[in-house]
Amino acid sequence: MPLAVKPYVSEATRFLQDLKAQQPDLEARQKQGRALLWDRPQDPDLRAAFNAGQVRQKPYVYGVD
Repeated sequence: MPLAVKPYVSEATRFLQDLKAQQPDLEARQKQGRALLWDRPQDPDLRAAFNAGQVRQKPYVYGVD
């Protein structure tokens, strides 16, 4: 008769599971906070201007040229 073995759950995983159980709206607030700083519409004209203004790096950056 095989023994039933509980799957291992790390402390970090248990902590996150407990945190999500205590604060069910946590993921929604994280997404809302991310949207404030990171999920912004990009301007293709501005991006093209940035790319055009870049200076190419020399193949060997430690040279004395």
